[in-house]
Amino acid sequence: MKLQRNGRTKALAIGAMALVGSLSLSACGSDDNNTASSQSSGGSAAPAAQIACAGKGQLLAAGSTAQGDAIDVWKNAYGSACSGTTITYGGGGSGAGVQQFNQGKISFAGSDSALKPAEVDASKAVCKSGQGIDLPMVAGLISIVYNVDGVDNLVLDGPTLAKIFDSQITKWNDPEIAKLNPDAKLPDADIQAFHRSEDSGTTDNLTKYLSKAGGGAWSYPSGKTWAGKGGQSANGSAGVAAQVKQVKNSIGYVELAYAKNNNLKSALINTGASKPVAATAENAANTFAKAKITGTGSDLALNLDYATKDEGSYPMVMVTYEIVCDKGNKADTLDALKSFLTYTISDNGQQAIGAKGYVPLPKELAAKVQAVIPTLA
Repeated sequence: MKLQRNGRTKALAIGAMALVGSLSLSACGSDDNNTASSQSSGGSAAPAAQIACAGKGQLLAAGSTAQGDAIDVWKNAYGSACSGTTITYGGGGSGAGVQQFNQGKISFAGSDSALKPAEVDASKAVCKSGQGIDLPMVAGLISIVYNVDGVDNLVLDGPTLAKIFDSQITKWNDPEIAKLNPDAKLPDADIQAFHRSEDSGTTDNLTKYLSKAGGGAWSYPSGKTWAGKGGQSANGSAGVAAQVKQVKNSIGYVELAYAKNNNLKSALINTGASKPVAATAENAANTFAKAKITGTGSDLALNLDYATKDEGSYPMVMVTYEIVCDKGNKADTLDALKSFLTYTISDNGQQAIGAKGYVPLPKELAAKVQAVIPTLA
């Protein structure tokens, strides 16, 4: 997720971390702007999330479907604690979210790709005294989900995936797939590949991986708009997951949360390490450990190594950014925006989405985001 801007690239040294345990949150109602305590439900002993409520009214947002489950967790906890504020998230994909943000229709956008220079320039019309910036908020991974009877531990690699999604490999028992899976009983069946129909940050991140690790098999530039040949399209991460679940001998790409929620199998990825890497939060965390910040000033856009060959490092990782103005945010929702984002980047906010298949942001990176939020104006 490299943002092409001038500025010195800063290395972010982050220790690899294990996936946090499950934490379920619901909140006690509060009609004032004092700190509210969000108590755990179901009688569990989960720690309370301290949410400092501020502002009133409706906070509108839209964009990435990858963070949909995370937003649901956060807005339910925040809405219960801060009953004077309603969080409405429209989804629609990263491209639509950035477009609506730059049209001044929403207070923040969710995008799985950092703003491009042209999008930053366009944001200046809305952020009257500033510009749009990228705040990493939801970390996760792209799972290659499949539905092939009798195949439980499918192994794929960059070149094979590039050829599958570009209709260069069309049969499950193709020699290239069989070579990676010598013990599997691969059917002599047509592959039905699904991709996103709308502009998608998930597509952007997948195609960055295919470009970096595809061995030249992916001949298209990476981007939010699908460019591969053949296949069928579906709307949103939920749509792709639903199609793969329903259609035999199919394959697609979704965030790990959607793979988990739909009980879909995730392929292991042969990266060139000593053994294939599973699509787990722990393995994604190993890749985030080497993330670099490429944004300047308050912008915290990241560059991730999609071609990693490190042991136990899953290559198809992604970060969803919340796109906000550094200056020139909507005055009537600024306090609520800062309050909500302060909660989502807190330890409790990050831990709360771990059970949904997301990867809590490394503490050093989270601290950088926490430092930016109070400066929003």
